[in-house]
Amino acid sequence: MALHLSWTSVIVGCISASLAGIFNNSDLYPRLWKESSGASSISDAYPPLWKESPGRLADPTQRTGCGHESGDHLCISVDSWWADFNYYLSAMPFLAAIDSGIMGISSDNVTFLPPSKDQMSFCYNVSSCHSSFPEAMKKWNEFYQHVKSCSDNLDDLLKYLWAAHVSSLKIAHKNFHDRLKYYSKQEADFERSWALFVDYLAPPRFPTTLTRMYEFQKGLPTRMLASGDIAPFIKDFTGFQNTVLLALNFIRKVHEYTGTLSFTVWKTLMKVKVARKLFLEILEFILHFFN
Repeated sequence: MALHLSWTSVIVGCISASLAGIFNNSDLYPRLWKESSGASSISDAYPPLWKESPGRLADPTQRTGCGHESGDHLCISVDSWWADFNYYLSAMPFLAAIDSGIMGISSDNVTFLPPSKDQMSFCYNVSSCHSSFPEAMKKWNEFYQHVKSCSDNLDDLLKYLWAAHVSSLKIAHKNFHDRLKYYSKQEADFERSWALFVDYLAPPRFPTTLTRMYEFQKGLPTRMLASGDIAPFIKDFTGFQNTVLLALNFIRKVHEYTGTLSFTVWKTLMKVKVARKLFLEILEFILHFFN
């Protein structure tokens, strides 16, 4: 399916005017990106972020070969906590983009096939997403309308982007919490910590540029966590990865200990533009230090 080039050019123009430092590096592209249809000038101008977690999209129950080398290693399991969360951060924004008119595609022409189970936990076209998850679709549409207007600065666009992102995550949290039982305690704790950390990134409006996320994700575990993996003493992880795991666990424990008071204080503090700028500068320094 080809993108409507006029609106695609507008999106690229608006975002590229705000985001500096995007460079062409084949390592930043997702696996099979070059082989996919339509990966041409648009991808060169603003290549999309692809979060590929080794082993985390596979069937955690081990009942099938989905996502495992012994079976279809490109398969994405409906039982994967990571895959289910990413569905609402990819499929829903895509359908909302169609609904907003930004892609020049009729919503009547796009319907996703349902998975083999838990069909009611997902939506498959624009109308079903609106009826099942109206608040999240509203937030994504608001973001795309501001992108279309090309009048907001990057900070304002990020405000609407993160509002939509968090709205999608709320659905995933509610629908897929039971998936955590399929994982080791260490992996499940990491999943909880990561999801919480993303919530903490929303108030400062963390700019998720391709290169910044590429550098940040070097700190994420390169494999599923197993029993006995205790940061910062995981031998096959880098110092950066051990530090990130330790920091994520610390944030989660503080959050739980304070009964979400820490998050309330954080959101209040991040309403101040100077505080947001300072936090992002500190985070940027940390990324440069480790990378």
